[in-house]
Formats: sequence, C-alpha cells, structure tokens
Amino acid sequence: MVSIAAGSVIGGWLAEAPYWFSVSGAGSAFVFPILAILLVPVGLAFAELTAMLPFASAVDVWTTNAFGHKAGWSTQWMMFLVQVVEPPLMAFIFLTAINYFIPIPAGMAKTVAIGLVFLWYVISNFDIKLTGTLANIFFFSMVAMSLFVATVFFMNDSWSMSNITGHGGYFPKGGYGIFIAMAVFSLKFIGFEFTPTLIEETNFPAGKMWIVVMSALFIPAVLYLIVVLAIGGLAPWGEIAQMSMPEPELVAKLGLPGIIGIIAIIAGILHALTTLMGFWASSARVLYGAAQLNQLPKLFMEVNKHGQPWFSNLTVLFFSVFFCMFTETNWVQYIYAVSCIAAGVVYFVCCLNAMKLRKTHPEWERPFKAPGGDPLFIAGMAISVWIIIGSVLELEIGGYVSLAIYFLIGYGLHLLMTILRRKYPEKYQMLGTLTPEDKEKFGTL
Repeated sequence: MVSIAAGSVIGGWLAEAPYWFSVSGAGSAFVFPILAILLVPVGLAFAELTAMLPFASAVDVWTTNAFGHKAGWSTQWMMFLVQVVEPPLMAFIFLTAINYFIPIPAGMAKTVAIGLVFLWYVISNFDIKLTGTLANIFFFSMVAMSLFVATVFFMNDSWSMSNITGHGGYFPKGGYGIFIAMAVFSLKFIGFEFTPTLIEETNFPAGKMWIVVMSALFIPAVLYLIVVLAIGGLAPWGEIAQMSMPEPELVAKLGLPGIIGIIAIIAGILHALTTLMGFWASSARVLYGAAQLNQLPKLFMEVNKHGQPWFSNLTVLFFSVFFCMFTETNWVQYIYAVSCIAAGVVYFVCCLNAMKLRKTHPEWERPFKAPGGDPLFIAGMAISVWIIIGSVLELEIGGYVSLAIYFLIGYGLHLLMTILRRKYPEKYQMLGTLTPEDKEKFGTL
C-alpha cells in the first residue's frame, strides 16, 4: 500500500518540472514540503474516516452518513474526477519520453496518448496482485534512480546556488507565483486520498491507514525538494521553464555521460507507471463503490475471472480518452487545474464529514482518531478552499468546457438511477447509510 500510494504521488518532474519552474522558479523545491505539512489535517481526516468506515465507496459512505445520499453521490462523482484525470496526464508523460527517442508528429500526440491508456486498460483487467507487485518493484527502482541522478547533478561543477538564488530569487514571480504554486502543486500529493478505495483488498488493520497516508505525503515531499534543487542549480529558472525534459537536456548541455539522461528518463517512465497503476485501480473502485450503494447500475460491480471490475475499468478508459481529447499543448497546466479543483472540493467535504460525524455519532468505534479535534478539520477545510481558488485561476476555457460536460454526465447518471429505482424498486432501492457494523456485509472485492 505504501508503494502504491507513495508511488502514485511521486513523479512527473521528467515532463512537469518546466511548469513548476515557470510558476515559482527554484522556490518550488520548498513549496512541496510546506504543502505536505499543510495537507496533514486532510490526510488525518481521511485516516480517521477510513478506520471508522472502511469501504471501497469511501467518500460516498462518509458523506452520505453526514449529509445524505445526494451529497454522497455528488462527492463520489468529484472523487472519480480527481482520480480519472491522472491516467491522461501519465499518458502524455509517456508520450514526452517516447518523443525524446522517436519524434512523434504533433498531430499524432493525442492518438498515441489514447493508445497508451488503452494498453493499460488491458493490463488493468488482470489480478490486482500484479499491480501490487509491479508497484513494489517500480517504486524502489525509481526512487533509487532519481536519487542517483540528483547526486550526479549536485556533484557537477556547473551546479551553483547562483542559479537558484539569482535571476529573480527563489520565487521570481513573487507572491502570485507562490499563491498559484501552493494551490496547483497540491496535485503532486493527490494519491493519498485514494487509499480508502483499496481498503477492502488490503490485509492490514484499517486503523493503520494513517501510516500509508503520511508516507504518501512526506516521502514525495522530500524527493521533490532534492530533485528540484538538483535541477535548479544547473541553469536559471527561465531556461529550465523552456525545456521539454530538463534532466536529459541538462545532461546533454553539460556533456555528462548519456547514460545519466537515459536513467532519468527510465525513472520518469517508472514514475508515470506507478501513478497510472494506482489511479486507474482507484478510479475503477470509486465506480464499484457507488454501485455497491445503488448509485450506479449493478453492471459496475461485475467482475471478471481475475476479480477485476471490468465495466468500471471500461468506464475509466472512456473518461481517460475523453480528457485526452480536451487536452491541448499546455496539458500539464490543464490537468493540474481540473484535478485540483475536484480534489479541493473532496478534501473540504471530507474534513467537514469528520467533524460532523464526531458530533452525530460519537459512539462509533474509531480505531484511529485524528488529534486536534475541530481546529484540525477547520485547518483542512481552509487549505482546501485555497486549493480550489488557486486552481480556478489556472484553468483555461477548454477546462471549463470539459468540467461542464463531466458534471452533466454525472447529473445524467443521477437521473438514470432515479428512473431505475422507479422501474426496479427492489433491485435499486436506496440503501440506508452504511455503519461500522456493516464492515463484514460487503466483504471484499
């Protein structure tokens, strides 16, 4: 779980680092650890709720208990959005890596990206143990490779603090750049919140989920800090912001052995793979969980011979293709903004859920109880609002169009389920809210 969660969070700088430097220069290195600390209240809220109500339907169950079925479905649909925009992002990172070796015409970029998500759709239908095994291998390999490349950069004679502190300082775009970075860079920690969706398939106590959540915040934060400083010391921030893939390009510029650049690219590909694996699995289980609660047709709960929800996986493929189609040349900024808007909403609601359920159900067993009480959850809601506002400022018109279509699809599914309940009242009756006593009833996937 640590490999899947932290591995899904880590990565992206192979192709995303230019965006980081364009927003907040080399100061981006320090934004990540600060963000990890600020997200702790949200992470602890998720850990408490998961320990108390450990269901694949996660945020749906929590929100339904706190605010009713409509709020539960709406939050679950936003949770699905948080997860499902990640596979397209990883596909474009793969595309960037491939393009380094085999130039791909601009007109073919979306087609190749769609082909890549289709390939993972095929793999996703095999045993979940395959994902866990690959996550372990990829996670430790990519961390080791990344630290090796960073060490080589730090030891190079061209590395200089003047590249980090000069040319406008740590934060060349001032307060605005810091504000935007503190919002949209939260995407690089998205992943800790999907761990509850896998809780029905784990073999450790739900009360220990906080360990997984904290690892998914602080392991990436430390690695981002090291890597950004390693890259930032080799060239001015403005130069890095214009690069396609800074690490291999800096290797070529400095005349370092080509194998260093190859290792950086391989590590970047492994980053993308771990992220793709984790978010795809989570996306499918968000849909599966909604079907458990009769908020989606039972078809979403059907599993193949490997125990995988095949129709949910097919739906994830559909939305991955959908977001690939709406992605333009500034794909990093677009997907960051869309995902962070949805994440901010989910984070806010879940902190509110934790606070509300402590008041309405103090008798429920909480194998893990977040320290700090209401002030902790209020802090989590405050950082959530910050994330939403900053992300909205970064979203362009195409993003608003895709969001509008996505919300219409969600509303359409809600209407479809209303019709099905009238036609098949016994099959699709609205379930009562799930409680800790229902843990054994739903079993595992």
